[in-house]
Amino acid sequence: MGGAQQAIIAFLESVHPYDNLPRDELVRVASSFSRREVPAGTDIYRKDDKLEGLYLIKSGGVEITEENGALVSILGPRNSFGERGLMREGIAVTSAKATEQTVLLMLPLAEFARLSDEFPPFKRFFNRTRGRESRQADIATMKIADLLARKPMSCSPDATVREAAQIMRDSHVSSLGVTEGDKLRGIVTVRDLSNKVLAGGLSPDVPVREVMTPDPISLPLSALGSDILHIMLERRIGHLPIVEGGRFAGMITQTDLTRFQAVSSAVLIRDVAGADSVEEMAAVTARIPQLLVQLVGGHHSHEVVTRLITDIADAVTRRLLAMAEAELGPAPVPYLWLACGSQGRQEQTGVSDQDNCLIIDDAVTPDDMVYFRKLAKIVSDGLHACGYVYCPGDMMATADRWCQPARVWRDYFHGWINKPNPEAQMLASVMFDLRPIGGNGPSLYQSLQEETLEIAARNSIFVAHMISNSLKHTPPLGLIRGFATIRSGEHRNHIDMKHNGVVPVTDLGRVYALQGRLTAANTRARLLGAEEAGVISASGARDLIEAYDLIATMRLENQSHLIKAGRKPDNYLAPSDLSDFERSHLRDAFVVVRTMQSAVGHGKAAVS
Repeated sequence: MGGAQQAIIAFLESVHPYDNLPRDELVRVASSFSRREVPAGTDIYRKDDKLEGLYLIKSGGVEITEENGALVSILGPRNSFGERGLMREGIAVTSAKATEQTVLLMLPLAEFARLSDEFPPFKRFFNRTRGRESRQADIATMKIADLLARKPMSCSPDATVREAAQIMRDSHVSSLGVTEGDKLRGIVTVRDLSNKVLAGGLSPDVPVREVMTPDPISLPLSALGSDILHIMLERRIGHLPIVEGGRFAGMITQTDLTRFQAVSSAVLIRDVAGADSVEEMAAVTARIPQLLVQLVGGHHSHEVVTRLITDIADAVTRRLLAMAEAELGPAPVPYLWLACGSQGRQEQTGVSDQDNCLIIDDAVTPDDMVYFRKLAKIVSDGLHACGYVYCPGDMMATADRWCQPARVWRDYFHGWINKPNPEAQMLASVMFDLRPIGGNGPSLYQSLQEETLEIAARNSIFVAHMISNSLKHTPPLGLIRGFATIRSGEHRNHIDMKHNGVVPVTDLGRVYALQGRLTAANTRARLLGAEEAGVISASGARDLIEAYDLIATMRLENQSHLIKAGRKPDNYLAPSDLSDFERSHLRDAFVVVRTMQSAVGHGKAAVS
């Protein structure tokens, strides 16, 4: 048995469902796999292509998209894809593209069919898993609870028609629930005010009870979107109240359904690309909270949600760069605009400020720098107007320090690595998350990144300092299986799901990337890459990734709940709002993160 086949067997032993196959069957299957290297940006297959077999990612990353280009999922090592097409006459139902240099293993169609026939668990795995590739936001199959986008608006039966009209005007709604306490008694719509009051010559001071529709048909939160569609079509109504246990929970309108179907990341990016002014772009980005609610309600995985939201920020940045160049003229020398922070990691949520910088070709002159300072101000001001507020720490391209030639950036990184004081650790942590967004000098960062990772990984003192820095944010674990919540202030008795939730994992991912010299900026991609590179064990990686998935998902779900309640999204979660089951699993996830922090901390002690 050759070394290549031995390597494939060892890899399959760590991948479900192959790890459950008998040994002799595993050896046979390993021999049937073919290996393929795919360069970054290469199509693996397109929708409607005839599939050769089932694909398994050995290393690298793959992006799955729909026919219209909408992102479905982001896959990494040990993820399979293509099974949906294989089970549908072998025709691809999505498109797949390598996002980085990728190594694929391909199981031929005939072998996939044989394993499915002879090993029921194998077939069940690919049939029953709601794979990340198949999670779609279909309005007909979504629960009403996930479609409600705002808190219920209502008035009492004794309120005057004038008062009801004023509430609708101020809240920008076309209907109200008419309630006594929290019990629904009827609904009143703009059409009622027009047809029954204005056209009927009634006084605006008559009570709402005289013009409302009493005891309207309603649906519970557990009903599906298809129930709404059917009732609206059959009864020719445009407003449907939602009632749960007699309590008025909200209103769904035809406009809501139209808006839901119209809001997607692709539509928002299209509108950004076509915007002629910052004001037009700001109107587009104002729809991002609704997109977040929709994506979370559609049960998309957290890294897809944050990737799609980040894509919009990238599009806004590139449009602003184009507008700046249209105003200032072409750049005098090549340059690169880069994002760091959550945008750099492609992890933006409903709460984002801006973190960015400019790397400029070394041929730049002092006179040229005037151009780039103007460009930075136009773009940064535009981002702020679009909701990506100025960085409180001034880590933006508008600061002279972060708008420099490539040689200065090289000196920055060398200085941080050779003299890792607290400020250097902080700056290095931020700047290791850099990702190019726009400009015409792509090579300006690639060589700098490769060189920096190489030097930093060899400097054991710097690595030890980075590890120490990564342990400053700890999971909020309290005594006796409780949580350590914030003790005072506006967010008393809440958990900070950013600084004590996702940031500890983000910091670990950055350390792993440094130790493994990994170029990925995304946290989940770093964890997968760390496992592939042997920086952390397979079991440790799986535990940490599952913990991160849970924490990041609950953070997004909490933001979605806040938006639907008419509040601005933030990162603060009250454990009291969770069920016992949710609290238990969240605490278990924090324990995993703490354990991994302890492991990396002990590693730090060994090298310092």
